[in-house]
Amino acid sequence: MAESIRDKVAIIGMGCPAWGERWDADIFDLITEASFAAFDDAGIGPNQIDAAWLGYYVNDFATTGLVLSQTLQLQQIPITRVENGCASGSECIRGAAYGLASKQYDLVLALGYEKLKDTGFGGLVTSGAPGKVYPMYAAEQGAAPGRYAMAATAYFRKYGLSKEEGKRTLAKISVKSHRNGARNPRAHLRREITVEQVMNAPIIAWPLGLFDCCGVTDGAAAAVMCRTEDVRKFAVNHPHDYITIKGFGIAASPGWGKERVDYDFTYWDATEAAAKQAFAQAGITNPRKELSLAEVHDCFSIAELIGVESMGICGYGQGKADVDSGAWEQEGEIPINISGGLKSFGHPIGASGAREVFEFYTQFQNRAEEPSRQLKDVKFGLAHNQGGFPGQFVCGITITGAPDV
Repeated sequence: MAESIRDKVAIIGMGCPAWGERWDADIFDLITEASFAAFDDAGIGPNQIDAAWLGYYVNDFATTGLVLSQTLQLQQIPITRVENGCASGSECIRGAAYGLASKQYDLVLALGYEKLKDTGFGGLVTSGAPGKVYPMYAAEQGAAPGRYAMAATAYFRKYGLSKEEGKRTLAKISVKSHRNGARNPRAHLRREITVEQVMNAPIIAWPLGLFDCCGVTDGAAAAVMCRTEDVRKFAVNHPHDYITIKGFGIAASPGWGKERVDYDFTYWDATEAAAKQAFAQAGITNPRKELSLAEVHDCFSIAELIGVESMGICGYGQGKADVDSGAWEQEGEIPINISGGLKSFGHPIGASGAREVFEFYTQFQNRAEEPSRQLKDVKFGLAHNQGGFPGQFVCGITITGAPDV
């Protein structure tokens, strides 16, 4: 019978330098910054690492895991490169955790990074000559804005929201994300916005406007991990305020939704399945009451809405009521994307999953850089990542929390 991963593995150090348009840095700089921030936080050196997991999506300047060994001069140790779309960062932590739980390694590094600004990648379909974009084919060819726009309009129709009501609900989500991100010194887009600014912004794919879409960001995030039984051996700086893995969920959809004319865009089966796996491992039966915060994959404002519902944090069709009541605000019943989320913090594809775990890590240790961001009595946190488009998803969920001691 399968065993739960709960409390078998600890995170004893993390690093996440500021994200943004890092024209001053290349991929080697990003890897170095995040890795050594994690090493310094844990109080260890890179020569102590037994193995590493590395996640990235765009690979124009890297091959396999060599980019990590070359950058950090790691000597002849196992390095596994993973790629699961936007869930690549969470897949790194998952792989590292199971490597430790199997007792093949004692101390490992999990790191996700992405250097998107140099590629010019903007989320739209490209064809023909490099850089030539055909937004008119966005929905048909499956570009992210078009597919998520379909999800938004389907949601409006299913739950009886007028165009005005629906778009205003999404605008409130974006406003919340930017308000949170504006107070986070590591975030990319540190600017508060208003509902009216969102409503009147240029349209990317209706109803999604400029402020409904996450930006193109450079960044990296890293975690140093060991088995919980070995914390006192390795956790020089955090022998008492480390966090443990409570549960993982990973689910890949067969992907036929995008081919079907009757596909229901308003719930995501991969997210549902991954959430059930993670909650079962973590022993969570009421996520809305038991989670202290949730970092949700909000590549678009509608993604936060449907993602929260699909995980059972609120009922289907109840997202608008939660948004209107402020339930997802910092002071609300269940803070969602207190970091600013992908929308404001940024979304370097391979790094987002690890960065979301970093948010819980710093909140749990009462180390939020801006005191006004700090939550109280933090016990459990959820990191949710999706790779692909509505109808063709892989979903990764990581639940971390206070160690059971």
